[in-house]
Amino acid sequence: MRTCSAPIPKGVGSNRDGRSGVRVEAAAARHGGFTLVELIVVVSILALLVLLAQMNLFGVLRRNQFRADVQEFVSAMQMAASAAAESERRYEVIVDIMEQGFLLREIGSSGLVEISDIPDEEIIMQGYFGENCQVVYVEFDDGDYTNESAAKFRAGHGGWQYGGKIVFLDESEQAHAVVVNRICPMVRLVQGDPPLMTPKAKDEVPFL
Repeated sequence: MRTCSAPIPKGVGSNRDGRSGVRVEAAAARHGGFTLVELIVVVSILALLVLLAQMNLFGVLRRNQFRADVQEFVSAMQMAASAAAESERRYEVIVDIMEQGFLLREIGSSGLVEISDIPDEEIIMQGYFGENCQVVYVEFDDGDYTNESAAKFRAGHGGWQYGGKIVFLDESEQAHAVVVNRICPMVRLVQGDPPLMTPKAKDEVPFL
């Protein structure tokens, strides 16, 4: 008995699980791409990651700017101490809290005058603190304190006339202090607001 066969269209035959190939291919097509909801979720996650990266970057930039502003001030203090130790000249670093700035000058013929009366030729360096670096107060080791008026640190051949600390707040309102020691010419930046080492009278030191 003769039989005849006809070609079966591609994808119409049965698979091992008994389902038609057309249905399997349709199911695969449905699961092969993103749906609109999935795409929205992916885009939202990517946008969140980009936002977090930007926030971290801005935080790093602000911290770097704070360090740069304070380091410029520390350099001015160290310059005054070094120059005075190597000569007989006197130097003065003025911290202007109201103007949020500082000034380094050599004390010349004008003597000890107000900031507005300092001759231009005596000014060595002048700078201002940024919005992420705020000086809040200055305390000297003799107990003098100011959070408004200008504070003046003077250095001569024998070192600093007074020690003290200049307290700053960074962009996170964390305290940092530039510490000046009248015995040691080194000026250092420390984290926090440490207590000052004040000079002792003879009757307070047993072995003197």
